[in-house]
Amino acid sequence: MREIACDSIRDAVRLLFLEACTAPADGVTGLLADARQGETLPHAREILAQLIENNGIAQRERTPACQDTGMAVVFADIGQDAHVVGGFFGDAVEEGVRQAYADGYLRKSVLDPLTRKNTGDNTPAVIHERIVPGDRIKLWTLPKGFGSENMSRIAMLSPSAGVDGVMDFVVDCASGAGGSPCPPVFLGVGLGGTFESCAMLSKRQLLREVGACSPDPQLAEMEAELKRRINALGMGPMGMGGNTYCLEVRVGKEPTHIAALPVAVNFCCHMLRHAVAEL
Repeated sequence: MREIACDSIRDAVRLLFLEACTAPADGVTGLLADARQGETLPHAREILAQLIENNGIAQRERTPACQDTGMAVVFADIGQDAHVVGGFFGDAVEEGVRQAYADGYLRKSVLDPLTRKNTGDNTPAVIHERIVPGDRIKLWTLPKGFGSENMSRIAMLSPSAGVDGVMDFVVDCASGAGGSPCPPVFLGVGLGGTFESCAMLSKRQLLREVGACSPDPQLAEMEAELKRRINALGMGPMGMGGNTYCLEVRVGKEPTHIAALPVAVNFCCHMLRHAVAEL
């Protein structure tokens, strides 16, 4: 049994959200630069250049790259032999979020869905915990902006829809989203499971490293074809026309019921804001 102090969890969450809000994920700038080289329309190249410049300024000056610093989402893989001491795990995460959004002057966007009264500190966070082998805790933080989150969709397709139906649904989601999710986007796609686990699976795909296609050959082929079809729509950066609407599609799957074919699409903006640490 290995002890991990709540103070360490709090401090890690604080630093991870500050990092994620001010620096794009590793590899994102390279993808944007490659996309700019491949654009044929002058205005599309200019938009991508501005995105690269904006991300660079944010990283250098440690200031948010976007005014929507999101709702705090935390994925936690907790080793079964790790013992959290000095308090409650969830409280430590919440305090880390609270401190990050105060210290980083990050916009506080969390409120009651009916009264619309702001909680004042961007809590509560959305925490997804998973027990795994080992004695460590791995944390991913996603400050999830809602320009992209609002465009996310889930469908309970008929099994007869098959792969073609899945592909058509994902492309239709992108087509309907237009410029709202601040493209170029990353798309997390979940296949299978249940209504709620499929949505979770789609969001978990956003945690992948840039350039890491699925190890499953069928899913890797789907990822490449979906990206090709979506970009062929010609919506381009910010939905204003061009070759680059989607930077990457990441597809994950899990078993489902014989009567079901769930599919979920989770959008993420061009910055792919997330950070990871292991305690």
